[in-house]
Amino acid sequence: MFETIRYEVKDSAAWITLNRPDRLNAFILQLNREIQKAVKAAERDEGVRVIVITGEGRAFCSGQDLSEVDENMDHGEVLRRQYGPMVKAMEDCPKPIIAAVNGVAAGAGFSLALACDFRLVSEKASFIQSFVHVGLVPDSGNLYYLSNLVGYAKAMELAVLGEKVSPREAEDLGLATKVIPADSWEEETARFVGRIASLPTKAIGSMKRLLKDAPKRTFDEYLEKEAYAQRMAGMTADHREGVEAFMAKKKPVFEGR
Repeated sequence: MFETIRYEVKDSAAWITLNRPDRLNAFILQLNREIQKAVKAAERDEGVRVIVITGEGRAFCSGQDLSEVDENMDHGEVLRRQYGPMVKAMEDCPKPIIAAVNGVAAGAGFSLALACDFRLVSEKASFIQSFVHVGLVPDSGNLYYLSNLVGYAKAMELAVLGEKVSPREAEDLGLATKVIPADSWEEETARFVGRIASLPTKAIGSMKRLLKDAPKRTFDEYLEKEAYAQRMAGMTADHREGVEAFMAKKKPVFEGR
């Protein structure tokens, strides 16, 4: 089904593993399209409650594969055709998406991590805004997400200076949800994924949409959106389970319905 990624569903999680380790999982058109296709497949699958994106080998994603770059190309058209649809699929997906950043995330690879809802970062990983070093601007939604996460001043600094950001620096900036030691990477990543998968999926989807929608709305408009989201959450089986478990003084077992 896929050639540049591995796609596997296990324990209610869809794992999307970028699988071009010989090229540090650099983007080619097919990789962009397969990530988009996999995210949409996971969104449709009722058995999937969380999506994980990670990289095979020693890199998360090193950005655009320069072997596909032609200096006569229209870079804007590349974004419209290749990167925009990928990050839009992630933006629109109601299910939580975790970036398991196992190694370097550079250029559009940094953008891919930023487009996720959580970022687990290996102590062997790093982030870098490499666009400035080739005379380009950060793309694939990069500055949109980055400025929301760290503010204008720091986003400008990272974009213009193009310096490597260590895992601990990323944690201090609020870019990393959690920094994980290399020797416990797989165990702790799986534990975090399992934790998110065990939560009320539909409520999380509404939280994701409300957070993304809030800056675009007046307060009155936001309150109406909030009321609608709460109405829908109140009709879910997970809400009923949560209330019943609370009354019985036991831990709820959510099913994502």
